[in-house]
This record gives sequence, structure tokens and C-alpha cells, in this order.
Amino acid sequence: MDTTFNDKNAVLRLPEFRALLGSRLASALGRSMLATVIGFQVYTITRDPLALGWLGLAEAIPALSLALFGGHFADRHDRRRIVIITGIASSICMLMLMALSLTTANMTLLAILGVVFIAGIASGFSSPAMSAFEMQVIPLEHYATGASWQSSMWQAGAILGPAIGGFAYAFLGPANTYLVIAILVAISVACIWVIAPKPLPEFHQEETMRESLSKGVRFVFKNQYLVGSMALDLFAVLFGGAMAMLPIFAEEILKVGPVGLGFLRMAPSVGALGIMLLATRRPPTHRAGRNLLVCVAGFGVSMIVFALSQNFWLSLLALFFSGVTDGISMIIRSVIVRVMSPEDMRGRVASVSMVFIGASNEIGALESGVAARLLGAAPSVFWGGVLTLVVVSATVLAAPKLRRLKFDAQQNVIEEGAIVTAPAK
Repeated sequence: MDTTFNDKNAVLRLPEFRALLGSRLASALGRSMLATVIGFQVYTITRDPLALGWLGLAEAIPALSLALFGGHFADRHDRRRIVIITGIASSICMLMLMALSLTTANMTLLAILGVVFIAGIASGFSSPAMSAFEMQVIPLEHYATGASWQSSMWQAGAILGPAIGGFAYAFLGPANTYLVIAILVAISVACIWVIAPKPLPEFHQEETMRESLSKGVRFVFKNQYLVGSMALDLFAVLFGGAMAMLPIFAEEILKVGPVGLGFLRMAPSVGALGIMLLATRRPPTHRAGRNLLVCVAGFGVSMIVFALSQNFWLSLLALFFSGVTDGISMIIRSVIVRVMSPEDMRGRVASVSMVFIGASNEIGALESGVAARLLGAAPSVFWGGVLTLVVVSATVLAAPKLRRLKFDAQQNVIEEGAIVTAPAK
């Protein structure tokens, strides 16, 4: 009997997968440190919750504008090379923030937004290329377990990053913290460098860029599993996310300062890491559709509790459970994208997914900033959680195929005990 699918550690014995995990960890450390430091720095400079929304929008505009083209580009060029070049560009952006922080007069909101905009351009190319490259590195038979390990490494970095960022900001200052982040990004690039280049996907030479882009978008929107899971994540995080407002909660509601902010940012990642490590042994994909809907609903409830809390420890607990629910849904969405994406369209499918995720995270940060200014931080998060529950209810009715989605051990889609969709090759 072939025991490949039952060996949960087999993927860890692949050297390239271990390098991929190293890149994930370093990148997560850098990005989570950056979110903590730059968010607190911007709020300290402006004292305006809307400025935190502008911060998210400054990255979202170029990243989302270029995402579809980035997916098209990733389906026609060396994905590994794209990731390396854009990673170097991101490291340079961190050094620019360091240089700005050395002179207080130069550290204005406009200057910060300018650097973040440049980083967003790099992200527009790197995110779809990295997603497609990962699918080439991890064998299909190990993808559910591999996605859990990857997400675990990301969450491990996201746990340590905010705490390290908070302490570094408080004791080393922002300039030195940006230098550390630049080094972490460089380490992430080095890990990708040691992975061998992968074959270029086949593509139709006669196909124009416009035809290529529209083909990728149509493919996603014709697949209820893809569009349903992406839309669910989009609206849930768009309305229910509270991460952009954490500096306000830390400074004005819970009164715990930058160190407390680091722990608040860390709490969701602790919850996500725990559940993802468990998922490396028991992937949550057998009843994928049901689990996804339940977890998004749980995320909304966690946000409601966080909004109502004025106790630091209860707030940490609510954010912890938001991470648990988001961690499971992240694994399920990753497997859905992998299973449903043909090799020659993975960059474009990933780019559409990036648009959904970017809209939920970055534009959601702007929505949170506007809502916080109009309603106050806590009421805006509360009603966001309520709207998340409404979105789940609507999805249950509008996407019955997603609700019934199941995978077997080989990542086949199962309906009524029969294979209806085999993994895309």
C-alpha cells in the first residue's frame, strides 16, 4: 500500500520545502514587525485614525492595480526570479524608511506613504509569482500538509514579529528597527535563491495580454468554489477586521502602549499557529466548505467580543480566537486555490485571489479608519463583526456548492461519495 498520503512528515524531508519555510518565517517576521512599527509611528505623528487607513491604501493602490498584470507576468516568466527581484526592492524600501527615521523633519506622513507606495508596486508582482512558485515547489500529494506547515511558519513569524517590533521601537528606536526588517527581507530572498528554478508554464503565444487577463478572471468567476471562498474572505475581513485600529485600542482604550500593541498584534497569530500545527496532523479539508463557513462566523463573533472588551486580557483572548478561526479558513482557501488552478493559470488565479485579499486587508484598513472616525474605534469593530455574520448567512444561501465542498486525501473534490473534480495538473 502507498503510504505517501499518510506520512505527515514526508514534505519536511524535501530540502526545497525547508528553504521555502525559511523564506516564509523571515518574511513573516519582517512584515509583522513593519506593521507594528509603521502603524504606531504613523499614529504617533498624526494622532488621526484615518491616517492608518491611508497607510493601508498607499500599499493597496499599486499592489491591486498591478495584481492582474503581475499574475499574467508570472505565468510567462521565471517566477523565482520575480520573487527575488521584488524582494530586493522591498528590502531597499525598508532602508529608505530607516533613512527617513534618522531625521525627524523628514519623517512625515507623506514621506512614509511614498515609500509604502513603492513597496506596493513590488507586492503587485511578488505576491502572484510567489503563490504560483510555491505550488511548483510543493508536490500535490503533500499540499494540504505543506500549506499547513507554511502557514504555521508564517504565523510563528507573525507571533514573534509584533512583540519584537514593539520592544525594538521602544528600546532601539524606529530607524534601527527598519534596518532589522531590511535584513529579514534579505534573508527571505536568500532562501528563495537556494531553490532551483522551475520550468516555465506553457502558454499561448498568440494570446494578447488583455485576453490572458480576462481569461484568468473568467476562470475564477465561473468556479463557485474559488469565487465563493475568495468573496467570503473579502467581505469578512473588509467589514470585520480590527488589526488596522489596534494602535487606537492600545493607546486610548486599553492604555497599554507600544509593547501592549505588540502583544495585541501577536495574539491572533498565536491562535492561528496552534491550529495550523494541529492541521499538519489533521488537515481541516474533509468537510472544507462547512468548516470554512463556521470559521468565518467564529471570526465575526471574536471581533464583536473584542470591540466590547475594555479588559486587556479579554481582548487578547478574543484576538486569539480570531486567529484560530482565520487560521483554519486560510488553509482551506489555500487548498481550494491549489486544487482548482491549472499550472498555466496559477499566476493569474493567484492574482485574482490577491485582489480579493488585498481589498479585504488594505482597503479594509481604510474602511476601518473611516468608520472609526465616524463611529469611534470600538463601535466600528462591533458593527463590522455583525456584518461578517450577515455575510456568512448570505454565502450559505448563495453558494451551495461551496457549503457542500469536501476533499479526500488526494485532494479530489467529493460530492455524494463520488469524485466530481480531480486536482488541476
